[in-house]
Amino acid sequence: MDKTKSTEPQIHTIMDTYSSKIELAYNGSREDLDPYVPSDHRPRESNTSTFGALAHLLKASLGSGVLAMPLAFKNAGLLIGCFGTIFIGFICGHVIHVLVRTSQQLCVEAKKPSLGYADTCDLVFQHGPKRMRKFAPHIRELADWALAVTHIGACCVYVVIIAESFRQVSIEYGGPEWSLTIYCAMTLLVLLPLTQITKLKYLVPFSAAANFVWLGSICICIYYCLRNTPDISERNLATDITGIPTFISTCLFAMEGIGVVMPIENEMVKPQHFLGCPGVLNIAMSAIAILYGFVGFAGYLQFGEDVRGSLTLNLPKDEILAQTAKLLVACVMLLSFALLFYVPVDVVWRRIQHRVPPKGHRWSIAGLRFVGTILIVGIACAIPKLELFMELVGAVCLSTLGIFLPAVVETVWRWGKDVGPYHWVFWKNILICIFAVVAMVSGVAYAVIAIFKKL
Repeated sequence: MDKTKSTEPQIHTIMDTYSSKIELAYNGSREDLDPYVPSDHRPRESNTSTFGALAHLLKASLGSGVLAMPLAFKNAGLLIGCFGTIFIGFICGHVIHVLVRTSQQLCVEAKKPSLGYADTCDLVFQHGPKRMRKFAPHIRELADWALAVTHIGACCVYVVIIAESFRQVSIEYGGPEWSLTIYCAMTLLVLLPLTQITKLKYLVPFSAAANFVWLGSICICIYYCLRNTPDISERNLATDITGIPTFISTCLFAMEGIGVVMPIENEMVKPQHFLGCPGVLNIAMSAIAILYGFVGFAGYLQFGEDVRGSLTLNLPKDEILAQTAKLLVACVMLLSFALLFYVPVDVVWRRIQHRVPPKGHRWSIAGLRFVGTILIVGIACAIPKLELFMELVGAVCLSTLGIFLPAVVETVWRWGKDVGPYHWVFWKNILICIFAVVAMVSGVAYAVIAIFKKL
């Protein structure tokens, strides 16, 4: 009897142990069956609402490019410009959709909370067909450097617009009639200290102020575009085919905001609302295409063949409101320069950081930012032709970054799963890649020819 009583606790202990193991195994299997939801594992700072994401995407896309659309229409004509803007808007929206959808699916498979552009390209090739995996490091490098060069080109554009705006206002009110190169060099007085701001949070006040100023500037430009417009018959409805490559390059420079898409999606509380119908992306790209087409049409209709790379540079020189708009745009670009400059600095610093002793990091970053600012302003001084920068950046970087890579990434990601050599998605992406290559080659060719003509 005593022996039976002594064995009862042992039996209960063994049963409890087995019950715990069974429960643990059951819970573990349930966790394995439950799908991984990336947004549930994002940091608390990732709290952007759906409306906030839409506002961020619109704000990021409505940059200096909108003021370049009249130049794009000049190269294509009113009619071709309208249809071309819709077509390129559709292509840009589609490739962004493809990239974000691929990134979201990859997050689930790789169990990652979020992925950036270069990370998505890298992991797609790592998880892709065996023959493609060796290209993963190279595709990451291509994505990173394309993004960096894109922002460097945009910074050069900003320097030229800032310098030309201040030059026009200065000459109008009796200032020195120095060359544009000297005014480009003078931007260093503001840009050198501004680009030493290393924390993005310190740039928030500048960015917030720039948004309100930018909105006012666009409204002033639209007012002058709609004032006393000439008859449509005075403008070209279509131009020679040689103008199409420059139209595409300029339009890509103006419209493509793929560099900011992944950061915005990664900060959303409900990233599933980014895609779909209507979805953040569809609403934003529709609004952007309509606004860009309207500004391009109205700007070219008003100023014709004299239209410049930035619409503000065509505004009257003898009216205070027009001069105010020029100064506002120049100030916006001064404040926005540091934010754009952050991207190429980050790309370069990640590649040289391990070579610098930790004690020298602070001074090394300061030196990198100093040299980078001097280099960008130096390029702007060497070729102070705004339109050429836009065409080159749009042709080389945005054709690669914004169109070619997303199509390749989707093909590699879906190859062997639901896409093969006879699937329509494969041939659709082939056509997109051909369009990107043709746009890049022809755009670069015409831009280089134009540069040699200007030298």
